[in-house]
Amino acid sequence: MNIIKAYGAHVADKPLEPIDIERREPGARDVQIEIAYCGVCHSDLHTVRSEWAGTLYPCVPGHEIVGRVTAVGGDVKSFKAGDTVGVGCLVNSCQHCDACAANLEQYCENGFVATYNSRIADPPGHTLGGYSQRIVVDEKFVLRIRHPESQLAAVAPLLCAGITTYSPLRHWNTGPGRKVGIVGIGGLGHMGIKLAHAMGAHTVAFTTSEGKRKDALDLGADEVVVSKNAGEMKKHANSFDFILDTVAASHDLDAFTTLLARDGTLCLVGVPEHAHPSPNVGALIFKRRAIAGSLIGGLAETQEMLDFCAERGIVSEIEMIPIQKIDEAYDRMQRSDVKYRFVIDNASLAR
Repeated sequence: MNIIKAYGAHVADKPLEPIDIERREPGARDVQIEIAYCGVCHSDLHTVRSEWAGTLYPCVPGHEIVGRVTAVGGDVKSFKAGDTVGVGCLVNSCQHCDACAANLEQYCENGFVATYNSRIADPPGHTLGGYSQRIVVDEKFVLRIRHPESQLAAVAPLLCAGITTYSPLRHWNTGPGRKVGIVGIGGLGHMGIKLAHAMGAHTVAFTTSEGKRKDALDLGADEVVVSKNAGEMKKHANSFDFILDTVAASHDLDAFTTLLARDGTLCLVGVPEHAHPSPNVGALIFKRRAIAGSLIGGLAETQEMLDFCAERGIVSEIEMIPIQKIDEAYDRMQRSDVKYRFVIDNASLAR
């Protein structure tokens, strides 16, 4: 075992602090990665502060990891020391159920192993994430990064925010000739706008704030609708092939289902603290509309997303922080005071 520096929490109501953690020596199929950057996700905050049930302490969050390979096991074929790689939300799955066989490890029927807060044999008995100097991961769950060096920090959020939006956009056939809506212009939504635009769809951004109109257009939206404006909403009734709803707060879904064309789909990727109000079933039945959900993406699709973004120069809009400012970043995230994703410079762990 190797002892390394990390930042984590021992209880829900105290700030994160420096801690030493153990990482295993690379096994035959393992890749050891020195972490350069780690994105900050709302899931990190919810887990650390025990706002979701089941937090295992000490908790070291982080599942948007970019770094370099420093060692590989004897059976590793795809990576070598010096490679630039990424690790997302998953570090293992059963690898033999129907979902895993279909490259949909995020839907593993026996339960995937998350990058942090999943029970494993390694000390301390559960996974510890990317707010750390190093991580050791099974080769299958390591992703190749092809972006240039100058973009690596901004690549990190693609490992969660990028794939969370890319997967449903691809699944519901986003492309030329399709009208696609993106609800919310935050960490997820800003990536949804970029990706839908890059896929060739007519992209409409929905926001509650008039002040975000220019931002959305700059990100690639063809149109922007302020969802509090009934007139603006009504102009788009019955016209969308697909709407991706990235908002993690409880809200009225009917406002968006009525904008769908016949056979249109509203896909939810945000998990609210409280349930959404029950939707109007008639709005679904009379136009064969659907409300669906989507969870991150499998390894093959995540690699596809990274390659798609590298070819087109797509990265997240970020603000870099040292790890010592993580609690301040969490507080700002809760106020939506970031455009649009915090990324930790992991070199700051050595301070």
